[in-house]
Amino acid sequence: MADETVAQVAELYLGNILYAIELAAMSLAEQGKGDAAEYYRAIARKLAEAHGRARKGEGA
Repeated sequence: MADETVAQVAELYLGNILYAIELAAMSLAEQGKGDAAEYYRAIARKLAEAHGRARKGEGA
């Protein structure tokens, strides 16, 4: 498994990554840093959307 790419590892752990990003966003929102929270949520959305597009491509 030494030849794993960043993309392969990120795909494998995407659920965990999205969860961690949301925890960070929630913490930032609680600190009154709404803009920063939205920034991280936007990153999470981009990751989730890219994953969805990739999955659709696999089924085609």
